[in-house]
Amino acid sequence: MAYGAIGCLELTIDRLLKSSHISIVQNSSPQILTHLYDEILSLIEALGEFDARRSTINMKMVKSLEAEMIEAVYQFEDVIDTHLSNQFHSQSEEEEEETTDHPRLTVYSVDVQEIKQDVDSFIETVNIMKRAYIHELCNPSPEEDDIVPSKTDSHGNESNMVGLSGLFMEIKRRLNSTKPERRIVSLYGMAGIGKTTLVKKLFQYPFRVERTHLFVTIGPKYQLADILVDILTQLNANVDEIMLMEGDKVLVELKRMVFKSLRFLRYLIVLDDVWDRELCLELLELFPEDNNKSRVLLTTRLSEVVLCSHSLNTFKIPFLDKKESWELLREKMFGERPCPRELEKAGKKIAENCEGLPLTIVTVANILSRADKTSEHWNKVANDKQNSTYKDAYDEMSNVLYPSYDYLPQPLKTCFLYVGAFPQNHIVDAYQLANLWSAEGFLNSKPIELDLHFTYGTHVYLIQLLVRHVIMFATNTRTYHLHSSFWYLCNKEAAKNKLFYAVNCHADALPEEGINSQRRLCIRNNVLLAIEDVHNSIADASMVRSLLCTGYFHQYPVPLCLEHLRLLRVLHALSIRFYEFPMEVLKLVQLRYFALVYDGNLPPSISKLLNLEYLIVERHLRIIPFVGNVLRLPIEIWNMKRLKYLHTGGRDLPHPSHEESFLPNLLQLLSVPPQSCTKHLLAKVPNLEVLVIQIDLPPYASEPLSCFDHISSLHQLQELGCYITNPTLKAEVVAPLAPLSDFPSSLTKLTLSGSFGYPWEEINKISLLPNLNSLTLQFYAFRGPKWEVRDNEFQSLIHLQIEDTDLEQLTFGNCCCLPAIEVFRVADCYKLKEIPLTFGTSLVEILVLDCNPMAVSCGIKLQKEWYDKYGERSLVLRVRSSWTDENIQS
Repeated sequence: MAYGAIGCLELTIDRLLKSSHISIVQNSSPQILTHLYDEILSLIEALGEFDARRSTINMKMVKSLEAEMIEAVYQFEDVIDTHLSNQFHSQSEEEEEETTDHPRLTVYSVDVQEIKQDVDSFIETVNIMKRAYIHELCNPSPEEDDIVPSKTDSHGNESNMVGLSGLFMEIKRRLNSTKPERRIVSLYGMAGIGKTTLVKKLFQYPFRVERTHLFVTIGPKYQLADILVDILTQLNANVDEIMLMEGDKVLVELKRMVFKSLRFLRYLIVLDDVWDRELCLELLELFPEDNNKSRVLLTTRLSEVVLCSHSLNTFKIPFLDKKESWELLREKMFGERPCPRELEKAGKKIAENCEGLPLTIVTVANILSRADKTSEHWNKVANDKQNSTYKDAYDEMSNVLYPSYDYLPQPLKTCFLYVGAFPQNHIVDAYQLANLWSAEGFLNSKPIELDLHFTYGTHVYLIQLLVRHVIMFATNTRTYHLHSSFWYLCNKEAAKNKLFYAVNCHADALPEEGINSQRRLCIRNNVLLAIEDVHNSIADASMVRSLLCTGYFHQYPVPLCLEHLRLLRVLHALSIRFYEFPMEVLKLVQLRYFALVYDGNLPPSISKLLNLEYLIVERHLRIIPFVGNVLRLPIEIWNMKRLKYLHTGGRDLPHPSHEESFLPNLLQLLSVPPQSCTKHLLAKVPNLEVLVIQIDLPPYASEPLSCFDHISSLHQLQELGCYITNPTLKAEVVAPLAPLSDFPSSLTKLTLSGSFGYPWEEINKISLLPNLNSLTLQFYAFRGPKWEVRDNEFQSLIHLQIEDTDLEQLTFGNCCCLPAIEVFRVADCYKLKEIPLTFGTSLVEILVLDCNPMAVSCGIKLQKEWYDKYGERSLVLRVRSSWTDENIQS
């Protein structure tokens, strides 16, 4: 958390030193800022030491030191931001008095001499905090309890393993295998999902092969010597003499003794709750491979740890479905007795509200068992996910959940908590979240490298959170969200560290201590903004840096009191419709991120926002404009040199008035009409990495629209999307697909959505793109009954998605087609009767959603043949069929 706070300050100072719009007054000792910046980087480096030493630290003491850092950073940030704001505003007002025409490009002069004493004091404080932090990491303070309670039995001691019986049988089969070589089986998933429950049952199972059973619990905080002593103690080995040795000799001798004690012993060793892949590999080296049917069973929350075992022997523990959730809740509440009929409906809803996490269900059941079992009480709990029953449950679960947050790498902690700023169960788009993180200053440091191959076009921080199972991914919508247990943790921890303050109701906006000291406000009920005392309370929060309006969409005007929030850097208001452009925004000269819903044209003075990097202007009404009424961005947009991300909402880019006008930092251009994809305009955004073209077809369109003729000039382009917002089945409304030479070889992701109507034979124009790994074709992008994939096509393709088309047959020219494919998704293809049965060995998952039953049969047959061929059940098949009104997952 301290890492994120310091990262925000680092970004502010970095902008001061490098911005072309800011000039440091020479007589104010500009080296003051350079020295300050170096000290901030030094503190960030010290915080990074946490990741290397987190298995041995005193977490309570480290968090206390980091809290002191946060407070010191916030106090200094208030000083420097206020000073900058005052200087910027005074110069802006002087310029407005002098300028009557369109705003000219502004260069602000900044005098830092006035805050030199504050800077010097802060640097001194930084050095004191840094030394104390490093000393604590290297010499951890003693703790009353050295064991981090990171796990618990999520189903309870006496449990029928609801929802896990099938997995139990499959893993039991793997452990019972007659193959003599040592086999490592890994179970992974979110905290509280049931990993320990399952391995305990397996550990106690009377296998037909006799083995020596060892159960070793590790956790996030460990000492290798303690783990080895635990193993030897279970083997009845005497370690007293070894423990009398000095220095490294102890560890060397313990390792030797573990290997010797296990040699030629047929064993089943459970490594429960493993957090470190390197530790896991080190332990496995001590477990002899004697080809005697020995087995190792490990559990972890981290996907990278399961790489210690073969991918065919890794199992992700799934969440319970509604039926299983109710079965577990009913069992914990009533045992073998039936649930009273008057409680059953509410009970099922309560179980559903636990969102499939066994630990939540068991904890809620324990709380309910201590309360009145009346329909009135159960209905209250069922109808309100904010009921105290759930909050009490999450508090009781905190000893299990918190290590997943506490032991995150430093750069990820603030990013994770920030996801909780959105409402409970809110679906978050990857781009939106990554843009907000960047604008807030959370992404300045070098990303952590993953020993995992990650998803297409998604920010690496999101993937890091995903593989640590603290954030969830919806396959069907390709969006992210938090489980409610982690959402509650995020909000609790964020409030404690003043990361953000959530306003859910009237009382939240009027706390006794006020909200003036808050850094970020999350308005989850936009109506509150129209209430006078709430409005006044927010207006008094002059230190607020971010205003996030994340409640339900509000289509009527509400005041935002922006004129009082002069330090605002992030304004996210996509849940409010603006009928007029909020001109007070133009005074927010430190604004980096601005997102709103507005159907009109932007004012030319938008270019006053010289620090703006993210501009998102979505439209509420999708009305096809008639000739002469086309929405355009102002020509001054070319003066906004810091722009990285521009969502035009279908507005045309204007032709620049000067030949030298261009946007060198623009990386993502979204929702731009095809008329703006001319050679001249695309040359003005030479570093573009993501381009999304939006086609609004006018009624009775007859002239083919050209979209891709000049894409080849974008040599950095990685992702290209083209969407027809009002598709028609009329042919030839879009020009034929461009030849392969028109697509840059850098392209990795391509999405075509809408009635392009290209014949499948045209697909060879993109099939040889060397780096294309994700292809999505939706809503008759291609038409025709048959697509035959040839053996030299799409050699790098990992993800293929086909939706809503008249395709009847998808075939392969031979068995070598799509050699890299991992995920194949086909949806709403009602005529599809045949899909290939000869995918390569890289295939991981097939999704067949609402397709012809014959396509479903092909998917089931493919999975069976896969199992017969490879001998392992490693191919996931997901089927949803409206014909049978059932879901299949296997």
